Amino acid sequence: MKAKYIIGAVIIVGFIIWAGISFDKTLTPYVSIDEAKASNTTVQVKGQRLDTGEFDVEKNVFYFTLQDEKGEKIEVVYDGAKPGNFDQATEIVCIGKFENGQFHAKELLVKCPSKYMEETQV
Repeated sequence: MKAKYIIGAVIIVGFIIWAGISFDKTLTPYVSIDEAKASNTTVQVKGQRLDTGEFDVEKNVFYFTLQDEKGEKIEVVYDGAKPGNFDQATEIVCIGKFENGQFHAKELLVKCPSKYMEETQV
């Protein structure tokens, strides 16, 4: 009877350790542009867009420049179309890696002020 409890406890502890390791791998830290340049892993960089961007139709790639709160700038390459609310964005979060002098974003999170502002009554 005790052997069953010991085996069960070992299995439960094993699953808890496996879940913790799996969860840790999914975390993507926020870093500055300087830290993103030095990192070899996937990170999140937050900043303001400096231009409206340029979309390459043939390659299906969107290019734009991002500036963080420290004033550092980086060229972002996003493999996909320009987000619909990109021009109204006050802040953009880019998730990806820094490679070959550019930040290659696999995901863009666009934060628009209209979503967070209170509606005025007329």
